[in-house]
Order: sequence, then C-alpha cells, then structure tokens
Amino acid sequence: MQVSLLQCQSSRDVSENLQFIDEQLKLLAPTEQPHLVVLPECCLLFGGHESQQLAYASGDLHSPLKQALSQKAAQYGVYLVAGTIPILADDGRIYSRSYLFDDKGATLGHYDKLHLFDVDVADGTKTYRESETFCPGERITVVDTPFGKVGMAICYDLRFADLFRAMREMGAEIIVLPAAFTSVTGKAHWQPLLQARAIETQCFVLAAAQWGQHNQGSRETWGHSCVINPWGDIVAQKNEQIGWLSTTIELDELAPIRRAIPVAKHNRFSVPKLRS
Repeated sequence: MQVSLLQCQSSRDVSENLQFIDEQLKLLAPTEQPHLVVLPECCLLFGGHESQQLAYASGDLHSPLKQALSQKAAQYGVYLVAGTIPILADDGRIYSRSYLFDDKGATLGHYDKLHLFDVDVADGTKTYRESETFCPGERITVVDTPFGKVGMAICYDLRFADLFRAMREMGAEIIVLPAAFTSVTGKAHWQPLLQARAIETQCFVLAAAQWGQHNQGSRETWGHSCVINPWGDIVAQKNEQIGWLSTTIELDELAPIRRAIPVAKHNRFSVPKLRS
C-alpha cells in the first residue's frame, strides 16, 4: 500500500499551515489502493509557547481544526493521520489529540498523547513543560482499517516501549507517530528509538516529523521523517527540508517475521497496562 509522510516547518499561523498542507496534498498522485497520509505533531500550530494552543482549542464535536483536516481527507481521498489538534479537557487544559480519518472524512479513531514532554534540553528553549497546558490521555488506541490495524502514538511516547508493546498485543500492524522532536534529542535518539520500537513490535513504524527553525529560530526540530519495516530496516527517510516522503509498504512482510521470531509468544513478562 502507499504511505506518504509530510515533513513540515509549521508556524503560529494556522491559515498558513493549513494552506501548506492543502498545497502538498494536491501533489499526491491518486491511487486505486488505500493511501495512508501522516502529518506531524502540531501541524496546524507550532513554534510558540504551548499555551497558545488554548486559543484554538474546542470540544471534539465543534473543533474547526478537526473539521478542516477531515475535509482534506475527503477532498483528496486519503486516509489521514491528522497530526495533533488541541481539544479541550474537563480540567481546563487540552488534549494533544491525533485523529485517523478515512478517505471520506469520517473519524475512524483518535488518540490523546499519553506522555507529556516535561524535560530540560540544551537548546534555545531549554525548558519544556507540556503538562502546564496539556492533559495526558487515558487510553491506548489501535484502529481497525481496511488495510490493517493502526496503532497511534505521538512524539515523546516513542521513549516508552510498554506503550508500543501494548499496541502490538492489541493487534497493531502499523504504528503511526506524528512528532516534533527537538534537534538536540532527535540527533541523539530519534533513529535508534524508531528502529527499536519497530523491531520490538514487529510492526511498520511511520514517523512524520517537524523540521528546521520555527518562528525566527525560537524552536528547532530534527526532521528525519522515516518509514521503518518490522525487521528494523529504514525503508525511506527524509532527513531535511519540507515536503513528502512517499513509499510503499507490504503488510505481507509481517507474518514471516513474526513466525520466525515469535517474541510475542516467548515474552515471559506480563502485558503492560496503563496506569491512571
């Protein structure tokens, strides 16, 4: 099947970011088979303090950002992992939510980022505290689609192998990861973590990333969007610049790898469960 990952350099201008996504979707060639498109984290709003997301947050049913990307999925006939969108939580904070739309724009499922990026990084921002604005999610998501079961994770989740094992236990065959890794942490850890998660779960991993300097250099992200197969091979990678990373994947590769090295059957540890 065809997969396309969009590498963005999103700004704080929602209209500008949406226009860029639309222009890029126009470039995709129509396919007879399902076409899975993955957008990066914060694709519609990025580069300022996380609190700016609050100005664009609304409930699930009335989110104009959700509606805009749902319409793009229908307009261009693609299955769309819609990066992340701010959705209001009950405590006044917001969820960093990723939606999976089908090629008619219907919502197949969604995932709220479980692990919030509260860390110190040796870059221009230095201190990141997502929990001041964002509320952590409460469930693991694997979505049934006509082309397979899709597990959903976001950026910092990549560091938590238990989440990925839980998705595999729920039947995941493809795992999508919208991300905005910092340049510092990305250079050190991005590729080895992606390959480890693919090897451990024996899934395809599709990681769409932000790249470059945002808003006059106040934020810098690593890019290096990539597609990794269940053996851990990098099928395709876009190191720098914005635009598409497109390739094909064959889900028939999963069964022989899982049969030859049946790690799910051999694992003697309990299946991970999400803590409240």
